[in-house]
Parts: sequence; structure tokens; C-alpha cells
Amino acid sequence: MKTLFFVLILVLIPANAAAASSKSQFLAVHNAARVALRLPPLAWDRRIARYAATYAWRRRGDCELRHSGGPYGENIFWGSGGAWTAAEAAADWVEERRQYSYKSNSCADGQQCGHYTQIVWRETTRMGCAKVVCDGGKGVFVICNYDPPGNYVGERPY
Repeated sequence: MKTLFFVLILVLIPANAAAASSKSQFLAVHNAARVALRLPPLAWDRRIARYAATYAWRRRGDCELRHSGGPYGENIFWGSGGAWTAAEAAADWVEERRQYSYKSNSCADGQQCGHYTQIVWRETTRMGCAKVVCDGGKGVFVICNYDPPGNYVGERPY
């Protein structure tokens, strides 16, 4: 029985350490973008993170970039291979800031910036994210959910 207990501990510690590392990476990248605009930081919400993890687990089989249709704001990411970190996925979304014009409250022609505007949506206060490696080495699927959601047409994010 003692051996089984120690085996379980050894198996669970790396998984929990990886989850904690991802959580820290997601928060750090998101909150750095918000601090740059003097917005309050986002807090990690375990309920929202569970929602994200449940949906990510469903996507692991096909790795399709399909939104969950749930009650939260949402950013999704796919990267080929299995080496993408949480920080790299979130940084990809933040990089869209270059495509966003506050003056016109729009993205540059033919460009995306909605991932970025969700991250810096002033009213959003909580977030939760998950990352899975897709079956068969199809890549990595990442999802972050936000509450309250943002990106309302005609409204500025901050």
C-alpha cells in the first residue's frame, strides 16, 4: 500500500507542477498586457479553468479551432507540434495589439485583433485556461475563457 501511495504522489506532482506553471504563464502574459494599459490584473478562477479544461479535453481528438459556444468570452489557439507553452499561445494573442487601432476601435484591414481586445477588456476580471496536446501529434489546443466576456460590437475594450 505504501508503494502505491508513493507512486501516485510521483505521478501527480509533475502534473500539478505543469498545471501550476501553465496557470502562472497564462496570468503573466495576460496581466502584462493589461498593466501596459493601466488596467487591473485578471484573477484565476478555478470554475472557469475547469470549463476550459473540459472543452480542451473534448477538442484533443480533432484539434479543430472551434469555439465552445459557452457563457464566457473565449480565445482559442492551435499550434503544430507539441512544444507550445501557455506563454507562447497567450503571447500570440497579445501580439494582435499591433493590428488594433484604439482611435477607430477596429482591426487593420484583413487582420485579427479580437483575441487581444478580449484580453484587455476593462470589465473582464476573471479567467481560466487549459492546454492539451492533441491525439496523434496533431498539435496543441489552447483555450482561455473570460468573465465577464468582452468584445461587444461598437464598444471600446478600455
